[in-house]
Order: sequence, then C-alpha cells, then structure tokens
Amino acid sequence: MEAAYLAVARFRKPHGLKGEAVCWVLTDEPERVFTVGRLLTPVDENGDRIGEPVEIEQERSYHRSWLLKFRGIADRSELELWDQILLGVPREELTPPHNEQMYEHEVPGATVVANGEVVGEVSRLLDGAGGQLLVVDVNGREILVPFSKPIVVRIDRAARRIEIDPPEGLLEL
Repeated sequence: MEAAYLAVARFRKPHGLKGEAVCWVLTDEPERVFTVGRLLTPVDENGDRIGEPVEIEQERSYHRSWLLKFRGIADRSELELWDQILLGVPREELTPPHNEQMYEHEVPGATVVANGEVVGEVSRLLDGAGGQLLVVDVNGREILVPFSKPIVVRIDRAARRIEIDPPEGLLEL
C-alpha cells in the first residue's frame, strides 16, 4: 500500500523571531508546492500522518532551502520543538514521477548496479552538505554514493534499480 502523504520538505530550524521556518526542499517543484494557503502535514518516514496540518501563510526561496511562515505560529518557540520533522502533502496533489525518477521513500531497498554488476542495496538516504547520499549496503559494509549526476546514470523506478558510474576507487572506500 502506498503512502497517503509524500514528504515535500524537512523542517531544518526556526529563522528569526517571528515564526519563519527554514525547510529543506524534497520536491522538484517547490514553486508549485509551497504556495500560500497550502496545507502541509507532519508525516513520518512512511508517509503516515503524525500531526495536525499547518497552513502556509508566507513563502520564499532562501539559498538552497525555503522559508515558510505558517498561519497561527507567531514566534520561534513552537518551531523549536519540531526537530527535523517531515512535512507532506497528499499524494494526489503532486505530479507523479516519471519512470526514471523515484520518490524519496522508494529509494531505500533499491538495488544499486555498476557496470552491469549488482553493488548492493540502498539502506537509506543521507543529507550531505553537497546533496543527498545513497547509503549502500555492500555485503554488510556501508559505502556512500552521491545521489546525483554524473554518478547516477539511470533510475528504473519500476524495477527499483539505480545504475551508477562510480569514479575509480569509490566502491573501495
């Protein structure tokens, strides 16, 4: 059964004193998703609702993140309790991914292949300073692989397969 909600942002920290939140963007369409009046619902890693929805009152792009102000939150004190919470929207409100894309919750468990050989299985995604990293289980040992081009050359969503072209030595680290 697929998740009812899909995470579109991860709360990072309060910004300023008047209740703005810095959020990591987890969608390819932030301008379409983060609009005034949109309800964002706290969700867990499985897309299950874990809290009451909050309504976007103001929004703007902020460096590599997004600043969101929610109706009814007037200062930073409530936001200080959020601690990296995921914010989601109902699945049907989002543009479905193409076969060569995956929702973030679909990545763990995907097979990683290099040069036609199975490397391992993704155990989780990790947020890094330069972007997301695949944590790949290779026979009980973990390696980190940047989840971006040119290293990721193809994604097959239906097969849950991620093909990579790793630089020399990456798989030996």
